[in-house]
Amino acid sequence: MSKRISFKVEGKVQGVNFRSFTVDKAKSLNITGSVQNASDGSVTGEAQGTSSSIDKFVQHLNMGPSAADVNKVEQKDISTKEGETRFSQ
Repeated sequence: MSKRISFKVEGKVQGVNFRSFTVDKAKSLNITGSVQNASDGSVTGEAQGTSSSIDKFVQHLNMGPSAADVNKVEQKDISTKEGETRFSQ
């Protein structure tokens, strides 16, 4: 069963390779979606995959790369998308 979330990661998450880290983790978990920097200094995106892979992905978002300092990760379930094949930034 596929699940899709939108996410927002707050803290020291821009300029620390957070997006590249997110793409690598998503690809390793067979997750599709996207990630981008937001104007408020956070990193936002959408991710779709199995429930267990999304749970693991969110755990990675909470840790972030070593240079990051994650304060908060917000997520909410959204409608799945058909035909999406990759995770982009």
